[in-house]
Amino acid sequence: MNQKTIAALQIGSDPKGKAETLDKILSFEQPIQQSDCDLLVMPEALLGGYPKGADFGTRVGYRTSEGREEFLQYWQQAVELDGPEVAAVSEMAASCNSAIVIGVIERSGSTLYCTALFISSAGELLAKHRKLIPTASERLIWGQGDGSTIPVVQTAAGRVGAAICWENYMPLLRTAMYAKGMDIWCAPTVDDRDIWQTSMRHIAYEGRNFLVSACQYLPPPNSADAKDDPWPRDKPLIRGGSVIISPMGDVLAGPLYGEEGLISAEIDLDDIVKARYDLDPVGHYSRPDVFKLTVDETGRPPVSIA
Repeated sequence: MNQKTIAALQIGSDPKGKAETLDKILSFEQPIQQSDCDLLVMPEALLGGYPKGADFGTRVGYRTSEGREEFLQYWQQAVELDGPEVAAVSEMAASCNSAIVIGVIERSGSTLYCTALFISSAGELLAKHRKLIPTASERLIWGQGDGSTIPVVQTAAGRVGAAICWENYMPLLRTAMYAKGMDIWCAPTVDDRDIWQTSMRHIAYEGRNFLVSACQYLPPPNSADAKDDPWPRDKPLIRGGSVIISPMGDVLAGPLYGEEGLISAEIDLDDIVKARYDLDPVGHYSRPDVFKLTVDETGRPPVSIA
């Protein structure tokens, strides 16, 4: 038996900013400790925020001064990897004796990245993964990651990797990650659609790995702040849907909708080997004589000074 406990924390970014969001994260420290989880996954863009519905003053061919100001305010709420917010989450990981995967908006110079951070149960920042392809209008505000940040890291719960939101729909990325020998697939997201649940079950079943998807929950917008926003006042901005799935595609916990909360499941890593008995996507169920995938993990800095 190789038993572990894995969990997802479903919360949303506080509209007041990253300081208030951090306070909300830390307020769950006691429930996380009580869950005795080996791995905790938190949603996409949790620290820094997911600006759902924002257009940053952009139309094809022009930008507005108001949009530039809006971007500045968003940039100011992003986090730096050596900043106090990441340090506080790392301290919580150590206090809870739990590895953490958390979605942040990472600030690097003037550029922002949608990033997943890997923190060990000892509170050490192990690695980061920058979203390779921001989806649709996200490309306006986030830069692209490169092959140097597609890690699979060893944690107390097993070997862990992450794909952020719609990166999960990139089949070649999935294949590359399967080849790294993952035990637990982490999917921080803000996608609350029903089809997301189908996708998560498929990926767990395809890769024959455990999967934890953590989604934000954001309540209906405050009518006083609505202005011209057409979003229905009785509908959550993001309704959640955090879920934990087995290597055979079975739902172990969740999906959780309509509220904040912590879900967890006890797992046995030996179930991965059992599941791959008849399907190992990068082992006996592959055809390397027919198909070949080459992955370039070289970092691509915009400027290299010799």
